[in-house]
Order: sequence, then C-alpha cells, then structure tokens
Amino acid sequence: MLAYFKESIFVTVVGFICAYIWAEHMHPGSGFLALFIVLFLSILEVTLSFDNAVVNAMKLEHMSHEWRHRFLTWGIAIAVFGMRFLFPVLVVAIFSHHNIVEVVKMAVYDVTQYTHYLHVAHAPLVSFGGTFLMMLFLTYFINEKKEVHWIAPVENFFVHFDKIKSIEAMLTLICLVIFAHYNAPEHKVGVLVAGILGVVLFLIIDGISHMLERFEEESKKRSLVEGAAKTGFVSFLYLELIDASFSLDGVLGAFAISKDIIIITIGLAIGAMFVRSLTIFMVEKNTLKHYAYLEHGAHYAIGFLAFIMLFSTIKEVPEVVTGMVGLVIVGAAFITSVIENKRNEAEIEKIEEKTEVKQD
Repeated sequence: MLAYFKESIFVTVVGFICAYIWAEHMHPGSGFLALFIVLFLSILEVTLSFDNAVVNAMKLEHMSHEWRHRFLTWGIAIAVFGMRFLFPVLVVAIFSHHNIVEVVKMAVYDVTQYTHYLHVAHAPLVSFGGTFLMMLFLTYFINEKKEVHWIAPVENFFVHFDKIKSIEAMLTLICLVIFAHYNAPEHKVGVLVAGILGVVLFLIIDGISHMLERFEEESKKRSLVEGAAKTGFVSFLYLELIDASFSLDGVLGAFAISKDIIIITIGLAIGAMFVRSLTIFMVEKNTLKHYAYLEHGAHYAIGFLAFIMLFSTIKEVPEVVTGMVGLVIVGAAFITSVIENKRNEAEIEKIEEKTEVKQD
C-alpha cells in the first residue's frame, strides 16, 4: 500500500522543507508554526476531499489507461498550481481590477487587502460550486437504472422523480433561489448568476459526456479510436470541474487558518497529492466493487457539501464541520459495506454446507 503513496510522501517532505524556509525568510522564528499549519491544512484538505477521491475513482474506472495517466499527471498540476494558487489570484484580479502580477504581490505583501477581495468573492464562488455539486448529487440518485441502494427508503423516493424531465435542474434552481433570497441585497445577483452558471456548466459537460459515450460505443463497433479520445477528454474536463468545485470551499476557508498564500498552497497541495494517491489505490484495487456502498456514501457527502456551500453564502460554516460530515458519511458507507460483505460470505458458506450435506 505504501507504494501508492510514495509520491505524496516525497511531496510532503519537500513541501515541509519549503514551508519552513519560506516562513523563516518572511518571519524569523516562525518555521515550526508554519509546519503545523501546513500539516493541519493538508489533513483538512484530505478530509474535505475524501468523497472527491471516490467520485474520481468511479470515473477513472471507465477511462483509458492513457487518460488515467493524464488525469494523474496533468490533473495534479492543475489541482495544485491552478486551483490552489492561480485560481484565487485570478478571482482577486477580477474583483479588484488589478493585473495578476500586482495581485501576486498583494497576496505576499498586503495580505489584508488580498483576503478582503477574496471575502467579497466568497458568496458567488461557493454558489457556483454548490449548484454544480448539487446537480452531481441529484443526477446520481434520481436514476431508475440504479439498482443498488444503501438507504433504501430515501433512494427509492428519489428514483420516483426520474419520470420528470430536468427535475435535477429544477430542484437545484429552487434551492438556489431560496438561499439567494436570504442573502444580503448586494450579494443576491452575484449568488444567483454564479449558481445558474454552475447548473448550466454541469448540464453542458454532462450532456457532451453522454453524447460522446454513445459515440464511443459506435466507434468501438467500427474499430475506431476517435470516440475514446474525445470521451477521455470530456471525462478529464468533468473530473477537473468536480475537483474545482470541491476545492473552492477549502481554498477560501484556508485563509481563516493562515494569511500566507505560499503556506496555504503548500498545505493544500500536499492534501491534493494524497487525494490523488488514494484515487489510484481505489482504482487499481477495485475498491468500489468490493465495497458496494462507498459510491452512495460519497454522493450523500457531496449532497451535504453542496447544501453547506449554498448555506455559507448566508452564514460562514467552519471547514472542520464540512470535512467531518463528509468523513462520517463515507465512513458509515464503508462500515456498512464491510458488514454486507460478511453477511454475503456467511450466506455463501451456508449454501455450500447445504450442498455438501446433500451430496453426502
């Protein structure tokens, strides 16, 4: 198992060294405090993104080896540098009307001003991420073809809505309007627009993904590879958008723990690496097939995260609460899966014993 996490351990060691040197350079004597913050942020990131790893594994199982490799190489670069460093810089650049170079200097030398602009952008950003994840949650459960249920009464209830066309978008938009109503007047428009964009973007990516999956099936019959390549790209883009939505809350919330963008980036990057390693482990060990309810737990956690993100447009929710909710739900799904596996094994043993008795 250690082999799957060796890159993450290497990144952790390098990250700790860089964090210590950077902290001592900026504020002599603060190196060990920076290491503690990096450790806390990396654990928080893994906790917040554990369900993300399960969703990633679900999608990667159906991707070609080439696109898996690209997701785990290009994807980690986008996740670490793009979402954990460049994305908040771009957000501040848009809201502050400064260029990127000025914003980077602001992030390093004028942290108060930098976090002010991030605070201004918080509500629209989490509204976008919240509606995108809400669509993902509802699309998974409102599906007549889903045969395995974890919490049967709840999931059977969801299945009945599959007869209503575009019900996922309608329910998500209703939630968005309710939360936007309770927002401060200056935030309402931004929350509504960003939330609608989250729904529209999910529908576009999901629609293209389904179209290309059908195209891939037809291409396989004709021994073509174009379909697989296009489907792989859309799946890659889909996973990156899910990762971006998951990371929004963590990236913005990290500034409540530290004001140093370099320390924040290092801490979140280490966490992101461990999430990627966990994804590889689950794919190669066929974890989702062995533990039938992990997918369900991950999507329930996504639903709660989406609700919390939308709620946080009104009132701040500590990231520790968000992470613990997801971890508890996925943990319960794992334990239930283990119990179910043991029950199935016991039933198989009983059948085998009865068969042996009859033969005797």
